[in-house]
Amino acid sequence: MSGWIPFYLVDVFAREPLAGNPLAVVPDAARLDTATMASVAREFNQSETTFLLPATRDGADWRLRSFTAAGTEVFGAGHNSLGAWWWLAEAGRLPLGESGGSFVQEIGDRLLPVDVTCEGGRLVSVGLTQTAPVFGRICDAPAALAAALGVEAADFATGRLPIQVVSTGAAHMLAPMRDRAAIARARPDSARLAAVLRAHGAQGCYLFSLDPLAPGAVAHARFFNPVEGIPEDAATGSAAGPLACHLAAHGVVEDGSTVAIEQGYEMGRPSVIEVRIAGRNVRVSGAGVVVAEGRLRTV
Repeated sequence: MSGWIPFYLVDVFAREPLAGNPLAVVPDAARLDTATMASVAREFNQSETTFLLPATRDGADWRLRSFTAAGTEVFGAGHNSLGAWWWLAEAGRLPLGESGGSFVQEIGDRLLPVDVTCEGGRLVSVGLTQTAPVFGRICDAPAALAAALGVEAADFATGRLPIQVVSTGAAHMLAPMRDRAAIARARPDSARLAAVLRAHGAQGCYLFSLDPLAPGAVAHARFFNPVEGIPEDAATGSAAGPLACHLAAHGVVEDGSTVAIEQGYEMGRPSVIEVRIAGRNVRVSGAGVVVAEGRLRTV
């Protein structure tokens, strides 16, 4: 593969530059093979890099492929997807009306709805419909998880909410913590944490507490995914969706509500992820900021 490819950096789940979760977006990527995409993602060294391609299935508008810095392809609909659609909207690649428009994205073997919201023609937010929640294995013996995270078992707050794997497209272990201080103390051992997660059928681990900093938020969170080569993520839509479902299932929030989850504070990149839960329908939304553009040489 030869030549130069254009790229953009988008700060996702943020309304100002240098916040949120940075995403590398590579448009017009049809000429890149899988090995080159993985190599490009390693070069950018972001938690994920998304490549935009023509759709291959009827009913889809765009096909998205996303890779971690470790070169692993991932298929969740989170910041990797939202940032790409934000760029498409801002770059004029979407037929938008004054109030926005509705589209369909192809990710792996799934077709998922996307809603772009505008006010007076101004881009406001992107909403992603995730898959219906699947509640997986409960972690009944948290000592190994605590040791892998570098915290004490007493730091977990399991009186009302279990430590459980939940998926809305990507299976993540959701671990309730006593408070933000307990979350801040986490210093994961990547190899040990990956072993615990694999044993429970999970990709990442989402630590959360119910004492957020931001007004209107319901939870404070951190995300670690050593299984797919992500040491820590500043905003994880594929984990926020499951967390909102987890909170609704245990009566912490009401079904039919929209909740805000904050993340990224420990990384100096505050992020806000909004999730609407209505039965088995889960929709994650947020804003983004295009902060850089350039060209990358592939040979």
